[in-house]
Amino acid sequence: MRQRLLNPKTFLLLSFSQHDAAQAFLRNLPLDPENPIEVVVRERVKPRKMSQNALMWVGPLADIAEQAWVGGKRFTAEAWHEHFKREYLPEQFDPELCLDGYVKWQITPRGDRALVGSTTMLTVKGMAQYLTQVEAAGAELGVEFRTQGGRP
Repeated sequence: MRQRLLNPKTFLLLSFSQHDAAQAFLRNLPLDPENPIEVVVRERVKPRKMSQNALMWVGPLADIAEQAWVGGKRFTAEAWHEHFKREYLPEQFDPELCLDGYVKWQITPRGDRALVGSTTMLTVKGMAQYLTQVEAAGAELGVEFRTQGGRP
């Protein structure tokens, strides 16, 4: 019985030394037809940028909180953020939009569905898509944005 690999191993191929390290690692993996090891090679998915996060809070969320009325009420940026996460976060993992480990919903011990998804688990592309959807929703509510896509 062979030992299990507990954690995935990641190599960023930026130079020949990382390339050589990855080759050496692969050469030393056990071959086991009963329990084969899966090797996945892909282009690195970039996590979202902190500037995108800042843009979201000082841009569309702030504008929507200041200008939008629903049912005669206004809501905080935090309330809008929770609303938009429920509406626009991807329902399922998509490697172009989400980082590994992304989950939007979990079932609680009572059987309720709880939102656990976070914009922190979006890629640059996923966060850009999310912000576009938030801005479109705000525009439908008559919000005039001070900044558009991060540009004054």
